[in-house]
Amino acid sequence: MEAVFRALADPTRRRLLDELFREDGQSLSALEERFSMSRFGVMKHLRQLEEAGLVVTKKRGREKLHFLNPVPIRLVHDRWVSKYAEPWTAVLSGLKRELERPMEKVFEIYIRTSPERLWEAITDSETRGKFQFGNRISSDWTVGSHFEMTNPGAPGLLGEGVNLEVEPPRRLVQTMVALWSDEVKDEGTSRVTWEIEPVGDSCRLTVTHDRLREGANNQIYGGWPMILSGLKTWLETGEVLTTPGSLMYSPN
Repeated sequence: MEAVFRALADPTRRRLLDELFREDGQSLSALEERFSMSRFGVMKHLRQLEEAGLVVTKKRGREKLHFLNPVPIRLVHDRWVSKYAEPWTAVLSGLKRELERPMEKVFEIYIRTSPERLWEAITDSETRGKFQFGNRISSDWTVGSHFEMTNPGAPGLLGEGVNLEVEPPRRLVQTMVALWSDEVKDEGTSRVTWEIEPVGDSCRLTVTHDRLREGANNQIYGGWPMILSGLKTWLETGEVLTTPGSLMYSPN
């Protein structure tokens, strides 16, 4: 948290985040054009944002693209804001603004656990329900196999797709068709990639949601910060994190 607050304290770094919010996935050259400072100065600020987890980079050919990662902001919200604010107000006023930009979204979080335990949490139906709004996921987790997402409180299927790559405990690539409302059904098929990398006694989990239609309904990708926050909380503390998403199908 200290690194996040230090990064956000600088107005130039906040402007860089604003630029990535305006247009996600920008190169260093594109960002440099918008600031009256040297290339080295922009690189230095971006490095501090990366170290704080607020920016995630992805290689695309010879370029390195920079993506806004809202997960640390969501963690700050969960720790200090959500207990005081009405949950639906929080998600409408915060997450929608943070995740408005479609096409490709990259989310990153560090979790104190092993790759094997993290993989199990992602693929085990009961555990998945602990951090993904009570949703269960069923599949045999082989390449080319089908998966379905359900919830005991929902009237029907919430989502489905195909497992494109299955490499336990490091990488899972899936197509995703959202079915929980008529609005999201119209969005068609997108793709979700889970990447697990061990780092000391922890794991870096990167979730990339791409192949999104320009202007896609943000219900498709807007829940990832809540899901990943819930995953971290469950694996590190054994507690279930209450989020706006987890209340959707709650009997209460």
